[in-house]
Amino acid sequence: MTTPTPPPQTEPDSALDDIVPLGDIHARVTEAFDWFEQTVLNLDNGVQIVLIAAALAPALIFGPRLRRLVAQATSGFLKTGLPRRLINAASMLMTPLALLLVLTLIQILLAALDRPYAIVNASTSLMTAWIVIRAVSLVIQSKFWSKVAFYIAWPIAVLDVFGLLVPVIQQMQTLAVPLGVADDGSPVQLSLLDIFRTLIYFAALFWLASLAGRTINGQLEKTEELSPAFKAIISKVLGVVLPVTALLIALQMTGFNLATLAIFSGAVGIGVGLGLQKTVSNFAAGFTLLADKSIKPGDAIEVDGTFGWVTGMQSRYVSVRTRDGTEMLIPNEHFIMNGVINWSHSDRVVRLHAPFGVSYKTRDLRAVQELAQKAAATVPRVVSDKDPVCNVMEFGDSAVNFDLRFWIADPEAGLSNVRSDVYLAVWDALHEAGVEIPFPQMDLHVKALPAAAPEPPEPA
Repeated sequence: MTTPTPPPQTEPDSALDDIVPLGDIHARVTEAFDWFEQTVLNLDNGVQIVLIAAALAPALIFGPRLRRLVAQATSGFLKTGLPRRLINAASMLMTPLALLLVLTLIQILLAALDRPYAIVNASTSLMTAWIVIRAVSLVIQSKFWSKVAFYIAWPIAVLDVFGLLVPVIQQMQTLAVPLGVADDGSPVQLSLLDIFRTLIYFAALFWLASLAGRTINGQLEKTEELSPAFKAIISKVLGVVLPVTALLIALQMTGFNLATLAIFSGAVGIGVGLGLQKTVSNFAAGFTLLADKSIKPGDAIEVDGTFGWVTGMQSRYVSVRTRDGTEMLIPNEHFIMNGVINWSHSDRVVRLHAPFGVSYKTRDLRAVQELAQKAAATVPRVVSDKDPVCNVMEFGDSAVNFDLRFWIADPEAGLSNVRSDVYLAVWDALHEAGVEIPFPQMDLHVKALPAAAPEPPEPA
């Protein structure tokens, strides 16, 4: 009888190797350690790392002193404007600049001694990129653009220092979307690199366009010969033309064929017709309001029973500040569709009404007219070249009703307040003359009472 051969014993680690490749991990760790030992822990690299760390000491010592020296030397002049911001940026960067200077001297020394200086050179390049980015951020004084500069320029500098910029650019060029065929038969593609370059160019040009727009608007505000409406319409035109121009220039700098934009014209038209209909309507209405000068900044207007002043006219809405301090943002289309009462459109002199009534016991109604007119004339805001007029309007249910009409030349100062002053003056004048101001009342006359009902007979 033959005895069966037992199966070979499995190593206890073979199952674990199938799940976790311990051999590969050990080989990679060993390879990384060997690279670290040969590259980092050698004498030349160790000397460079020690010199970089030692460069921090003189930078920390002399940087603050240079900063105080620059601040003291420039405190008496160039207090505002771009030169002042440049000086402030240089002052705040004195410590990094001192560190960059020391690293540069170390690099020159190592090169003169014919010693390797690759790590020092990389540190110098990274420090230079950081100083440039920080200087741009301090000069721009914008958190948004500072972050844009940091997250774009710093990665580019790091990739360039380590020699990875060219491979990354080549990889971005391969990631492209076909857009069609040009007139010469060559394919038209939009690569990731084109998009990235366009965004960078557009960001820089948009910032320059915004700076130019703010400068032009500032000069327009100082020009007294131009009307507020003309200033507002120029501001609107610049707010549209400058960003669009910046985008077109960015596309041209990238080499993008603008003719390919016709591919997207149908989709853009549908989007404008459906989703952007109100926005485009308000935008067009804004230009209409400025062109016909129906309202302009500074006008006193009344919209849907609310009185206020036009404080600004934007591309989509008009900003109206009410007397209670609230800011109403009314779409431009609302003025075209529903209309507006402009108290200061063509003539700032406007007429207001103050109706009141007196008792039927008053005998001399002409004297009441004269009293009311003189009382209105005593209010400071009532113009003196147009006499107030008081007319008898009707014989009402409880009083003889008058309508006092007067003129003011500053509707932007408010309407209810001056009407209140006129009412107080009329009240005092009528009370001094003994004229009664009645309140609504009703007299009830009972002609006859119903006959009394007979009393029921008493029970037996």
